[in-house]
Amino acid sequence: MIPLLLILIPLLSGLAVFLLKDSPASKSLALASSVATLAVSLVAVFSKGELNYDASWLPGLGSRFTLMQDGMGKMLCLLTAISFPVVFTATFKNVYQRQSAFYGLMLLTQAGLLGVFLAADALLFYFFWELALIPVYFLSSIWGGEKRIAVTFKFFVYTFIGSLLMLVGILLVYAQTADHSFALQSFYKVKLDAHYQNGIFALFFIAFAIKMPIFPFHTWQPDAYEQSPTAVTMILSGVMVKMGIFAIIRWLLPMVPAGVQAHSMFVVILSVIGMIYASLLAIRQDDIKRLIAYSSIAHIGLMCAAIFVQNQIGLEGVMIQMFNHGINVIGLWIVADVIEQQLGTRKFSELGGLAQKAPVLAILFVVMALANVALPLTNSFIGEFLMFNGLFRFNIWIAAVAGISIILAAVYTLNMIQKIFYGNTVDKTLGAVEVSANVQLVLSLLVVMVLVLGVFPQPMINLTKDTVSAIFANR
Repeated sequence: MIPLLLILIPLLSGLAVFLLKDSPASKSLALASSVATLAVSLVAVFSKGELNYDASWLPGLGSRFTLMQDGMGKMLCLLTAISFPVVFTATFKNVYQRQSAFYGLMLLTQAGLLGVFLAADALLFYFFWELALIPVYFLSSIWGGEKRIAVTFKFFVYTFIGSLLMLVGILLVYAQTADHSFALQSFYKVKLDAHYQNGIFALFFIAFAIKMPIFPFHTWQPDAYEQSPTAVTMILSGVMVKMGIFAIIRWLLPMVPAGVQAHSMFVVILSVIGMIYASLLAIRQDDIKRLIAYSSIAHIGLMCAAIFVQNQIGLEGVMIQMFNHGINVIGLWIVADVIEQQLGTRKFSELGGLAQKAPVLAILFVVMALANVALPLTNSFIGEFLMFNGLFRFNIWIAAVAGISIILAAVYTLNMIQKIFYGNTVDKTLGAVEVSANVQLVLSLLVVMVLVLGVFPQPMINLTKDTVSAIFANR
């Protein structure tokens, strides 16, 4: 019943928020709903074993409303459940026109995300995949920046093509199932020849690569992150990109192992190219949002590469890094939003000396930024260490090239810290003040998580180790 509750709470709350018709209570109800979802997710994390729910849905098509929450599902549901109250609290003082619609769509997005991470039926998975994406189209096109229409249209075209390819792949595999079922286990049992697996791999991988995104399917992402409301960008970057990584692990690896094996070197090389390319572009940015966007592409590229090296240590690193990257990047987006809301700019060239006006914000941001470059004793260190370990076992030369991204990440991150917070104050930062208590609270909680998981990452490893073992046992 717990997996069903995780979906129903934000789904029903989102519909209820729509009915409030711009009442100030809409954001309070959204926050309360997200806290309730977090409570249920914590219960799931501390529950032993796999959690399941199964009910009749579309019997004529062989599709059931089947939910499964293993270790990876628990971890990603926890990330989703943490992210929304953090985002709502950090942006609580932001003013949106038609705020009931805004918060209602945000909660529907949360319901879709949780459904993706829980679905154990291919048709249900596709349904939640679309449910997570559709509200984002409206959130970005209605409340986004000046170029929001063109950017959202590009986002729509990319994701629509990806979703269509995935649907074709689902139907092709469904046609080969022995029991004409969309069940996850039925898809795992399908025996496809190597040639057929290559075609199925291409259909699914392109869909998932667009969603992550990785090079060269990434071109929608920086513009979308820049033009979307920052609260939406936090969810896009912190949680939604994990849909693609999760889908590769849950669906692609066990379903078409021969296709994965045949294309693993190509995908790893593509991912490493994307890491270096995105890192170099990040160095050139003068906009906080675009720098974080390109940084995210580099991090996702490393995760994708670590999946396709197909060794257990690399996949263990991916598991914990999915959670840690979400926490870190949301913290960076919160600071970007604070700076934009207070000073009216996101450009490094127009900032400086902010630490003199907001020392608490400076300290919290520096911790989050250093976690983003995987400094030892921060949460990202162990994940990146395991992923690079997996890459070295796969190919030492590819790992060496990928390692250049570590140096580049330090360059653009330290450059960002120096230009925003240190040096002399400038005209725009003269009137800056310390951030509000709600922002300090959420950033402090994120910093605590960064440090605790950096010193003691074992609980996260223990949560997902059975999932990793099961993936390699079934191959």
